[in-house]
Amino acid sequence: MAAERNDHLDEFEDDEFLDPNDAIVELGEDEDQPMDEDDDELGAMDEGGFNPLEDEIVYEDNSAQHFPGHQGSVFCVATHPSTTLAASGGEDDLGYIWDFTTGDEVVKLTGHSDSVTSIAWSADGEMVSTGGMDGKVRIWRRVGKENWKTWEFLTELQGPDEVMWLKWHPKGAVLLAGSNDTTVWLWQLPSGNTMQVFAGHTSPVQCGDFTPDGKRIITADGEGNLIYWDPRSPTPVFKLSSSNARFDVNGVTSLAVNPASTVAVVGGVDGGVRVVSLSKGEVVGALAGHKEGDSVESVTFVDLAGVGQAGGAAGGGTVVTGGTDGKACIWDLSTMRLRATLEHEEPITTLLAHPAPKPYLLVTASADKTLRTWDARTGTLVREHKGHHGPVLGAALTADGEVLISAGDDGVCLVFHTQ
Repeated sequence: MAAERNDHLDEFEDDEFLDPNDAIVELGEDEDQPMDEDDDELGAMDEGGFNPLEDEIVYEDNSAQHFPGHQGSVFCVATHPSTTLAASGGEDDLGYIWDFTTGDEVVKLTGHSDSVTSIAWSADGEMVSTGGMDGKVRIWRRVGKENWKTWEFLTELQGPDEVMWLKWHPKGAVLLAGSNDTTVWLWQLPSGNTMQVFAGHTSPVQCGDFTPDGKRIITADGEGNLIYWDPRSPTPVFKLSSSNARFDVNGVTSLAVNPASTVAVVGGVDGGVRVVSLSKGEVVGALAGHKEGDSVESVTFVDLAGVGQAGGAAGGGTVVTGGTDGKACIWDLSTMRLRATLEHEEPITTLLAHPAPKPYLLVTASADKTLRTWDARTGTLVREHKGHHGPVLGAALTADGEVLISAGDDGVCLVFHTQ
């Protein structure tokens, strides 16, 4: 989805600012120069309408570290499950593994011929995968057991024509990918053998994932089809499509499954949100909080009732949806009512729920160049994370929730401490 998000955000280009070396003329100690007739007041604007004394853009930066290795937009970032490593992928056709405490490069992940739009660590952190617009899925693995500094290329997986997203199984060495050509691929690692190819979508598979219990797979496409799969079978458990009036969201752009693996929440291109019972295979709720015509770009569950209770078997819980209208809507699924609305000045691109011990905290990332941490219980802003010069296209939290890492359209990854 990173590339698609970037398409949505094309109108939010980086701010242009004057190079000081072009704006300042050095004079000798006694060389006063007369002002032109038009320069009748201090700070008069130049021909382009830019006032160097009043209009220069100053970016506040409260990040703790940064990684500037990419040349071009950074579309995706992921944090290692147990070490101080991060992985990022970008417009320069490269991925990187780097240390977020120092900002130092560990290894360059090469081999792609187009933008790297997806990157993900295996559950045990022993492998990392990159997915690109070139259709390649490439896998690297750690060498030895002494440290995490040495990595080797393992294999390139064949199948997709353009990788839309990558997800590892929550417990095993199994990788799932959605493709632009309507297919979904499942591979076993480290062998690289294809376990399953799922067919049934009618347009690019925009989003998907394993259920948290690892027993099922859920995928959705741009024409509004949602399919629930058993990984062992190419036949869907159930399928909902736009022909179902209750489900129709004019194309699915995002989804999330609750921790109990009983409920899915689906966001649409027209701003609609649907709640789906995975046991019944039917829509059980429709949530209307986003502006019509603005797509829902991210969905996540937050835990407000206690660790692991963000949506129990009864279908309750709390979910957050973020859209291109700049809103993050917090919903109580037991009542299907809106708890609070959080706002950015530009589209929201990513939502992240904090792990324990503060599972009630929520991070929003936006095209307005900021990330914000909120208390989802009250909807109050806890902290604003600044430093990017362009839209924030992705973000990730460490397993303990103490570090937040962002991926920017400005070509930089920033590291923030959350405590």
